[in-house]
Amino acid sequence: MGMENRHSPSGADFFLGKFSNLEQLFEQAQFGIAIIDRDLRYIYVNNQMATIDGTPAGEHIGKTVSELDQQVASAVEPLLTRTIGEDRSFVNHEVVVHKQFPQQSSQDRFWVICCHPLKADDGTVMRCGLTVQDVTEQKMREEEQSERLKVEALLSELSTAFINVPVSEVDKKIEQGLQKLVEFLGFERSSIWTMSPDDDRLQISHSFALPGIKPPPDIIDGQIPNWISMVRNGETFSVSDIDELPDSFWREKKYCQDQGGIKSIMFIPASVGGTSVGSITFVSYRVKRKWPKGLIQRLRVLWHIFANAMERKRADQKIQNAIAEIKRLKDRLEAENIYLRDQIEVEYKHDEIIGRSDGIKKVLIQLEQVAVTDSTVLILGETGTGKELIARAIHNLSSRKARAMIKVNCAALPATLIEAELFGHEKGAYTGAQSSQIGRFEAANGSTIFLDEIGELPLELQSKLLRVLQEGQFERLGSPKPIDVDVRVIAATNQNLAQAVSEGRFREDLYYRLNVFPISLPPLRERREDIPLLVWAIVEEFGKTFGKTIERIPKKNMEAMERYPWPGNVRELRNLVERAMILCNGPTLVVEVPDSSDSIVSSQMTIEEVERRHINSVLKKTGWRIRGKNGAAEILGLKPTTLNSRMKKLGIRRKTLLSEEG
Repeated sequence: MGMENRHSPSGADFFLGKFSNLEQLFEQAQFGIAIIDRDLRYIYVNNQMATIDGTPAGEHIGKTVSELDQQVASAVEPLLTRTIGEDRSFVNHEVVVHKQFPQQSSQDRFWVICCHPLKADDGTVMRCGLTVQDVTEQKMREEEQSERLKVEALLSELSTAFINVPVSEVDKKIEQGLQKLVEFLGFERSSIWTMSPDDDRLQISHSFALPGIKPPPDIIDGQIPNWISMVRNGETFSVSDIDELPDSFWREKKYCQDQGGIKSIMFIPASVGGTSVGSITFVSYRVKRKWPKGLIQRLRVLWHIFANAMERKRADQKIQNAIAEIKRLKDRLEAENIYLRDQIEVEYKHDEIIGRSDGIKKVLIQLEQVAVTDSTVLILGETGTGKELIARAIHNLSSRKARAMIKVNCAALPATLIEAELFGHEKGAYTGAQSSQIGRFEAANGSTIFLDEIGELPLELQSKLLRVLQEGQFERLGSPKPIDVDVRVIAATNQNLAQAVSEGRFREDLYYRLNVFPISLPPLRERREDIPLLVWAIVEEFGKTFGKTIERIPKKNMEAMERYPWPGNVRELRNLVERAMILCNGPTLVVEVPDSSDSIVSSQMTIEEVERRHINSVLKKTGWRIRGKNGAAEILGLKPTTLNSRMKKLGIRRKTLLSEEG
């Protein structure tokens, strides 16, 4: 054996010749086999080895491993050298060969090699046996399986995150899910688009992009008609190279170019209840991506989980909005009921405006003209002339009559509470505000608000009222959130607002906003021909209430009523007739008209002087008693608070009254 020429094929023949069936066995092996001498020259290779390293078997013989292929040599030479030098075997060593083989891709090849020393009779290591098994495909399958398991684990983790997730966290969970998908799967951007059932617009709802990647537009309308149509029809779309799109997709190509040069894109639509709700997209900028069917199927499952979570959030939001709307309507209805209960006590029991005088006819014409509009109305007139009655008539003839008119007496509310009463307040807005409360403007949304005694509104609140008139907006006390309302304003006053403006007590801009359509009510003393009609109408009303029948009123009594100046106007007349009805025990009614000496009105007297004189007269009769049965307020047909306000304005005090009596 020592005489053998180890550099020739005969060296292999000599070795294999000792085992007649060994070469045949080597050729049938499913792995590569090579015999290499001490100089690392090939002396034998089987055909499987030639297939594995990509070089014909005959070209191996006589060449060293490094001469034949440097890439193979760098992978196997270290083990061959150690096998021969150390006289020991090395089994199942995995090496990576960086080489492009004929008819194969340039990817790395994975080999499992075994090296065994081959000895002469004297025990000297003369050769080395090398076996090679190409496990590249097995390795790739293992890596694909591992990668698939990782993807499955990620998708399972993301899916589990949506089990019983509160709707308040849905958006956060989706954003986190998109980030994990982009970073794990190697995309540059992923976005979710929602589609309205009424149009073909896509609107961004969630998105994540790697740093430096252009964000998607907020809305896509006509830029990508083919893709939008596919989303609408529930068709999944993917393309690895945008340049390969057909010419009919030229808009889609341009969109990808405008988006910073998208190379590959995929979108998966989703539907809920048979209706398309949107799409999830994945884009690649750096490389042309392939979109395996298995990955698309798994991403589709995850996207449907996202879509259902989003739909659950939308449904919950609708429910919350409905609950909020129900609460708002409930609060408004409760507020209306409270206001209406307050008003029932002071309303006239009849709803007709009675009179045939020219003054009343003019008012009725104006009333009918303005009622059909939404214009602001300012009703002017003395106390007790029926300003609220006119306001209700305007409301009842308007398009807003289906809802109750809300009334506010600006003189009856304390200045410290009137803002909260008008505009509402939030919980804790001031001491005693134990809960949120809507104001009267909110309660009057879609209806009419009647602001009686508007001249008494504090100056600091007049700017807020002006804003409501101009913009239809205000804020509750204690809240910065604006509230929009659609309210028609009817205001009334017995004051001279123009004079109040000149004196700085009333805003000029608010005055002009209120004075769009003024209606002046004549005092009762200027419509004396209406007094008999009014008296009999009141008698009829209280006759039904008290169960009494009145057949006549003495002529002199009626003439006395016609002569009396009625500083308290219709309200005073009504109160006196009511008192007379209570005292009457027969078919004839006599109304006690105040003494003429107490009610003589000089032609030189102003209205304020007449009013002051009349109030003084009533106070003298009641012994300065304002409230209660037969008190001055009841006789004059006023609320006690209103009477106090009028006395303060007219300068009537106890000492003034006493001096006049003296």
